[in-house]
Amino acid sequence: MTSPYINRRHLVSFASRRLPHIFTDVLVIGAGAAGLRAAIAAGELGQVIVLAKGKAFESNTYHAQGGLAAVIDPVDDVASHVDDTLKTGLGLCDEQVVRQCINASPEHIAQLRRWGMAFDTEPDGGGGGEKLQLGREGGHSANRIVHAAGDATGRVLEETLLAKAQTMADVKIFEECFALDLLTEPAPGGPGARCIGALTYHPRFGMQIIRARRVILASGGAGMLWRETSNPAVATADGIALAFRAGAKLADLELMQFHPTTLYVAGASRALISEAVRGEGAHLLDRDGERFMASYHEMAELAPRDVVSQAILDRIVKTGANKVFLDVRHIGAERFAKRFPFIDSQCRAFDIDPGRDLIPVHPAAHYMIGGVAVDAAGQTSLPGLWACGEAACTGLHGANRLASNSLTEALVFGQRAGQLAGETLARSDDKFSGGQIDWTVERSTRTELDLADIRNSLRAMMWRNVGIVRDGQHLGESIEIIDFWGRYVLDKEFFNDPRGWEVQNMLTAAWLVAELAKRRTESRGVHFRSDHPKTNPAWCRHQTLRRGENELIVE
Repeated sequence: MTSPYINRRHLVSFASRRLPHIFTDVLVIGAGAAGLRAAIAAGELGQVIVLAKGKAFESNTYHAQGGLAAVIDPVDDVASHVDDTLKTGLGLCDEQVVRQCINASPEHIAQLRRWGMAFDTEPDGGGGGEKLQLGREGGHSANRIVHAAGDATGRVLEETLLAKAQTMADVKIFEECFALDLLTEPAPGGPGARCIGALTYHPRFGMQIIRARRVILASGGAGMLWRETSNPAVATADGIALAFRAGAKLADLELMQFHPTTLYVAGASRALISEAVRGEGAHLLDRDGERFMASYHEMAELAPRDVVSQAILDRIVKTGANKVFLDVRHIGAERFAKRFPFIDSQCRAFDIDPGRDLIPVHPAAHYMIGGVAVDAAGQTSLPGLWACGEAACTGLHGANRLASNSLTEALVFGQRAGQLAGETLARSDDKFSGGQIDWTVERSTRTELDLADIRNSLRAMMWRNVGIVRDGQHLGESIEIIDFWGRYVLDKEFFNDPRGWEVQNMLTAAWLVAELAKRRTESRGVHFRSDHPKTNPAWCRHQTLRRGENELIVE
């Protein structure tokens, strides 16, 4: 029996000739750092529409606390940053991409400052002026993390890019506009397909088609696939599902990075406790008050994230607890509040005084390393489609992302994707497609399942079976269960219901993640298999997949 995830090309029935059309040169799906930076670059070369599923600031970018990694300090050097990134990536980094990103990052920091972004500074020694304040996070051998407003770098970055985009006459931002599917048509002179836009939904205007000569997918992450996550509610893996249904190649979806420390309070959503807190000297303690990280890694609390997350989980199991603790008391309440004002306020909202109390923490799904496979220019395997940011798999992060490389990646490769997509407009004579697209979803006679129950059950199962520690049996069972749910959810058509579409996207992405996790029979970086606990040199390669005519094609 063919999987329901293979059969479904579009989520809803539609006839393109009966829907309103909007035309643009470049369509950007996603309004986080990567999407906005791509839009700014493309907006200098053509007309651009940016889609935000919710409000423009509802993104992983906005909630990012750590900062941007860049070689700024004269005592630091590019070679060291490259080496740290490659070591953390454990053999799966694309070294060319790593060098391109790290070499370009200082200029992007300078550009943001010219656009008005106020990074945190400190007195410049004997010069009498100010210099950028540089922090350190796990895996870095030098202080090279620039930040803004203490622990609100993502918010300040989002506001800066949004303000810049809004000054550009050729950039329009559509908020609360849900992209249901990428649209494709056969390419002229060949058997392949090319991306020509997207089917969208807006609660005020209903279904619309946006025809675009170029499309850039920057739809963000997938953290909501897991019960424990630092991500906002919009991170439902939509980009993975859209690209898969359209036939684009995806890579390394088994590589989800789990952040070691989120605020763990019963009944409350998980709030990120930035790695920069450990960079400032915080200690991890178990329920017995023992500082344990030194027994797991020579860098102790500043070890790479995969090591710290796995160590915390191991300690939780060994002590019979449900959490560990961050100890920042020796940093001092005043200094902590000044450096991390948002985290301080979050703690105090739960009557936790960081200057006096231990902060309860627990790992959570944080950053999707895998995504739509792209080349160094951000181009996907589907002509007409680019991807950048967390939705893309660039090869920068390898098997484990080095802290604060992600916002830098969003800027560098967002700008590159936008510029190159825009430049191809002038080099081509392609016109807007006049072809018609018709799709019909057959009426289902199967039982309707409660979507909220499926959503919650999926997230709980992904946390248990496809989380920090995995094994082949439970991965196989997860695939079977997700496939079963899909037969009762993917066969349905949800009208004007973004929540229904999100569940369909989440099931699709979870099925793909579990499939690749089962196939990678080794432990490497963020992917830990208890039944294959060692790293296998034969697996020092990427996994890719795409939707075939009647099968899942994995390479």
